[in-house]
Amino acid sequence: MGESSNGHEALQSFYGPNLGYIVELYEQYLEDPESVDAETRRYFDEHGAPETAVPETPVASFDLEKVVAATRLVNDIRALGHKAADIYPLKDHPREHGLFAFDRYGLEEADLKQIPAHLLSEDVPKQGATALELVRHLLDVYTDTVAIELRHLDDMEEKRWIRRRIEQGALKAKLSKNEKIELFERLAETELFESFLHKTYVGQKRFSIEGLDAMVPLLDAMVGGLISSGSEHINIGMAHRGRLNVLAHVLGKPYEMIFAEFQHAPNKELIPSEGSIGINFGWSGDVKYHLGLDRRVLEEKKEVRLNLANNPSHLEFVGAVVEGYTRAAQDDRSEKGMAVQHDDKAASILIHGDAAFPGQGIVAETLNMTNLNGYRTAGTVHVIANNTIGFTTDPSDSRSTRYASDIAKGYEIPVFHVNADDPEACIAVAKLCSEYRAKFHKDILVDLVGYRRYGHNEMDEPMNTNPVLYKAIKGHQSVRHVYADALIAEGVMTKEDKATIEQSIEDRLKSARDLVPSEEEDSDIVMPEAVFKGFPSVETGVKRDVLKQINDELLEWPEGFGVFHKLQKVLDRRREAFGENGKVDWGHAETLAYASIISDGTPVRLSGQDSERGTFAQRNIMLNDAETGKKFSPLHHLSTANASFSVFNSPLSEGSVLGFEYGYNVFAQDTLVLWEAQYGDFANSAQVMFDQFISAGRAKWGQKSGLVMLLPHGYEGQGPEHSSARMERYLTLAGEKNWTVANLSTAAQYFHILRRQALMLGTEQVRPMIIMTPKSLLRHPLAASSVEELSDGTFCPIVEQPGLGEQTDKVERLVFCSGKMAIDLQEATMKSEESLDFLHIIRVEEIYPFPVREIREVVSRYPNAKEIVWVQEEPKNMGAWTYIEPRLEAVTTNRLNVRYIGRRRRSSPAEGNPIAHKQEQARIIREAISRDAVSAAAGTSTYQKDRK
Repeated sequence: MGESSNGHEALQSFYGPNLGYIVELYEQYLEDPESVDAETRRYFDEHGAPETAVPETPVASFDLEKVVAATRLVNDIRALGHKAADIYPLKDHPREHGLFAFDRYGLEEADLKQIPAHLLSEDVPKQGATALELVRHLLDVYTDTVAIELRHLDDMEEKRWIRRRIEQGALKAKLSKNEKIELFERLAETELFESFLHKTYVGQKRFSIEGLDAMVPLLDAMVGGLISSGSEHINIGMAHRGRLNVLAHVLGKPYEMIFAEFQHAPNKELIPSEGSIGINFGWSGDVKYHLGLDRRVLEEKKEVRLNLANNPSHLEFVGAVVEGYTRAAQDDRSEKGMAVQHDDKAASILIHGDAAFPGQGIVAETLNMTNLNGYRTAGTVHVIANNTIGFTTDPSDSRSTRYASDIAKGYEIPVFHVNADDPEACIAVAKLCSEYRAKFHKDILVDLVGYRRYGHNEMDEPMNTNPVLYKAIKGHQSVRHVYADALIAEGVMTKEDKATIEQSIEDRLKSARDLVPSEEEDSDIVMPEAVFKGFPSVETGVKRDVLKQINDELLEWPEGFGVFHKLQKVLDRRREAFGENGKVDWGHAETLAYASIISDGTPVRLSGQDSERGTFAQRNIMLNDAETGKKFSPLHHLSTANASFSVFNSPLSEGSVLGFEYGYNVFAQDTLVLWEAQYGDFANSAQVMFDQFISAGRAKWGQKSGLVMLLPHGYEGQGPEHSSARMERYLTLAGEKNWTVANLSTAAQYFHILRRQALMLGTEQVRPMIIMTPKSLLRHPLAASSVEELSDGTFCPIVEQPGLGEQTDKVERLVFCSGKMAIDLQEATMKSEESLDFLHIIRVEEIYPFPVREIREVVSRYPNAKEIVWVQEEPKNMGAWTYIEPRLEAVTTNRLNVRYIGRRRRSSPAEGNPIAHKQEQARIIREAISRDAVSAAAGTSTYQKDRK
């Protein structure tokens, strides 16, 4: 639409499908002028609605007002037809048929008969069709058992493609007789499996699928479509509603294995011998409707891996984990540079609850990652398993929107609402979703609308809380019977055929039940020996000449690439580290660790809210040209690199991003995956991931992970929200050597523990690791290390402060501490003018697993010691004290008094006033290193008595 065009000339092109398009644009302009392009906006500003001028066009022989009104009717059916659609099986929601009454548009049937359909739409039901025939066709398409919402999409190509497909009959695809019978068999398997469980295991929870039985054939079709489009990995995430049925019928978990879990009978021997199904059992286990399954099948002459992720009761949190699985399956990490993503190699299907989808914020967090470079998975197919009720809560009390799916509109995701009592429509929608994902590599959503046949679980009586709804459900036939009646009426099968099919299914279920041993399994919980034994002994040092070569290459940038001058000076100083008396600071040691790890052939992936630069400007692992903004990372061009290095600045989310990285690592166990919190205490926004997945995933599900979590921690007077990474929470969750919790004090220790973690990947000893990373120590001279400490050293669970404790017979106090506190104490002892021969300081670098042997050896060297003191920055009810006190007591075997020096018990983790912080920190240090504070063997200081 050129600027020189006047209204009369511009409108000449507005006929046929163009007229429909411009009317839709005008309505969009009225809603939000900024949503249309500048030239179109200028035209509407000047000329108003399209019908304000009468063009000399092919539509001049018709009443233009009628044509425009008919165009609006057609557009409204497409945009608002969902309001009149038949999508509720219980018929308990009014359909807004009156929306499209002709008189609302100033039209009559006769008017529509006079207008050729091709003036209103590019796609017409038949050659020579009238507008009336087009309208009736569109009403049939948009107000039947599938409702479509596309109005929120900005991409016209996507919108037109979907409309063309559905208006040309994609949702009305005819199934053959055999396909219809197979569909009935699937519905019968789904329902009869549930009823068999209901009768055989009375009162046991199973969270049945009934009311949404069509989800099984829908998933069948969806998986088939994704495989046809090239997916070799299909990862499914869902909560517990219908999970057993999906396991049995979509994933192919044998009935006898599921029955064995109901009977608590030995079931590990029931895994098929061909190994097509892999189920890992943790030593403590989980309930049957949380367990996942990993299956490899041969489809279309290629091996395909189907995975249903293990999921706790926290419903939607698994979605982020599954997205991580899928990205890991798509990424090629074998070459240096960023990992290369292959969109079609893997796909995700996420099954949501209708109350949980709008109710749990993790859903929006995960949707927000859809199109972000570091987290996109080239289109996820979402299914809302819509029971129209959440636990006992009606939709009117659980969401503020019309549909459970409405949050997806903000991310421009096409939405299909489907009546779960129309299984053929469900299959058609599933196939269309697979096509869309393959073509556009974007998310799409199916809102599968059904009901819940029973209560929230099988011991719940729903009539207590939802009597009207459950009266309607009680009188409503299941989809198996509804569809069977339709097939019998069509002559596709007979009542006898139906009975034969159902009897065959019943027989299979009974036969599987007979395979299950009658005795219950041994309930002893036995950890794998490799986990129990702990860490393997690995060499983590890197030869000096190798480190020197790596360091030199890390300081090389392309010709013409201009690093910001202040940053360039900082990075140039890294050359000095290899000179005489040179030191490697924290960020430098980390970069050298990553470089050496990818040189060993282990890929690295790091993400967090500011991870390219580092929250405290300490990392700068991705550089930005000062003039062009172009990015460059020396790690991508390292001559010694044999694997990828990927670093991403994440969205401002903790739960979804941590879940994603955990999933990525579980799937790609050869990759060192790190997640960094902006500040350590922000990690509590992802507490579910720590509690339900990372800490317990292996014990519950046998799910191994070597994920590293970097949580900035340390008291510098920045207030309650920038001090404590809440170490106590991770220590409370520590057990069975499930992870490492470390609070390090030197750059070399950080270098070696990262390399140790990388070397454990893929082994039975691997476990996640949480590191309390520093802030002020990042550039502190006492936390820096020599190159020799990197090349010749190794990780030490405890570190003794040099220069103290040398006269073993004079030492009366053994001070134990960790992290920044250790550096503060070292700094104070270096400045002290008093004799400190009574004192020795030991840093506990690896707090869990607790280094019993190393600490016992240190204590045994000091026969005249009177006390062990634990010194920490955190309040007494936080930090490591509660965890560490009984362990120190055990190490001393009651020979020494064990006491605490630190802040008193508090509700808030730190002072908000920096002056108060300094005073308290000074008091802690003073008491820790003062001789007159040594307690008598039988008591504690007066100060401590007051502060308990």
